[in-house]
Amino acid sequence: MAGHEIPEPADRKRVADPLSGLRAAEQRRASCDPAFRHGVVVGFDGSTSSERALAYAIGMAKRLGSGLIIVHVANRLPTTVWAGCEPPVFVDVPDHRTEVLGLELACADYLAEVPWILVERGGDICHELEEVGQEYSADAIVVGSTSGVVGRIFGSVAGRLARRAQRPVVVIP
Repeated sequence: MAGHEIPEPADRKRVADPLSGLRAAEQRRASCDPAFRHGVVVGFDGSTSSERALAYAIGMAKRLGSGLIIVHVANRLPTTVWAGCEPPVFVDVPDHRTEVLGLELACADYLAEVPWILVERGGDICHELEEVGQEYSADAIVVGSTSGVVGRIFGSVAGRLARRAQRPVVVIP
């Protein structure tokens, strides 16, 4: 019959699209504000070293005439023990620190000269900074250096990021 469509059977199984993950990543990249494309990504957690990194990133963004993408990576806790287990499952812990940092940054006079956004992520700091850099096609990633015993034992974020990043990484002492 013309003009009538035959409905699909309800029990027909749909095959997963193998390219769906790639399409989702492309949509995320395309959804980024174009004003911040080729901007400067900076890791910020409110510490002294991240404040120095932010100051340097602001100057860098002004010199490049680009936007500033400030990234705060929220806490995630593993629910399984690392030793002897498959990859751990992570649980998001409510992290209100991002809201506090956002309010502090919104009131900061030194950010008035450059367009900026605050992006919150959860997970591994290095992975998330590089992923944001890739989404925004960032020209550089700026991070503060890690000091202390923890950085020496587990390796610093800056060192791991410098080894794996696909764009320049600037480490501020």
